[in-house]
Amino acid sequence: MDLGIAGKWALVCGSSKGLGLGCAQALAAEGVNVLMVARGAEVLAAAAAKTRADYGDRAGASVDFLAQDITTPEGRAAVFARRADFDIVVTNAGGPPPGDFRDWDREAWIKAVDANMLTPIELIKATVDGMAARGFGRIVNITSSAVKAPIDILGLSNGARSGLTGFVAGVARNPQLAARGVTLNNLLPGKFDTDRLVGTMQGAAQKTGKSLEEIRAAQQAQIPARRFGTPAEFGAICAFLCSQQAGYITGQNILPDGGAYPGTY
Repeated sequence: MDLGIAGKWALVCGSSKGLGLGCAQALAAEGVNVLMVARGAEVLAAAAAKTRADYGDRAGASVDFLAQDITTPEGRAAVFARRADFDIVVTNAGGPPPGDFRDWDREAWIKAVDANMLTPIELIKATVDGMAARGFGRIVNITSSAVKAPIDILGLSNGARSGLTGFVAGVARNPQLAARGVTLNNLLPGKFDTDRLVGTMQGAAQKTGKSLEEIRAAQQAQIPARRFGTPAEFGAICAFLCSQQAGYITGQNILPDGGAYPGTY
């Protein structure tokens, strides 16, 4: 299927690895010009070079990168100094650390809300009016399945990402955007095979005394699909949400989790 977005420009945040990288690669494969942003310059440069060689060159897409912390005003200013207008924006920031809510002070909460709620809102605010004026725009926020099914030790993420979800639900239904070809949706990943997942499993292994293989097998057994997702298939979902064909999908929370969420709604 031709997604009809070749030649568009996309900003993909947190795209040096994991789910953000999967999104950047899937968009580049569709001929979308991509600006990849992440904090680690060396890892980002390598990821951008591979994305360009494996996907961009073949599809005729430009793949550029900028090492910045998108959660800071300075980082966002640098991104928009590089390019002012984007047709597609994929927001993505590393989740806050797990822990006991009794141990989180105001600074921990502000940091979580700043990265996982306020930063996406700033990126949306900076881009949607230009998208509406051009008659096409796609915002995809990478959040977490914890928005749908909260996890007790991820209270910082539960709170901050739920705030973003509520904000997007309202903005996405604004006729000044929805009627002008601009959609805003959230992707709520379950367990995907990324460095972050491996890190949490290693922590669980150390705490329980079990091997990493045992922890991995136990977690996969809880998923009806009996496996973890891959960044490539996550990226494909993101690319479809950015497509011309997805123009009637807005304000939605898409839950790719292998069937792990047990609810009906």
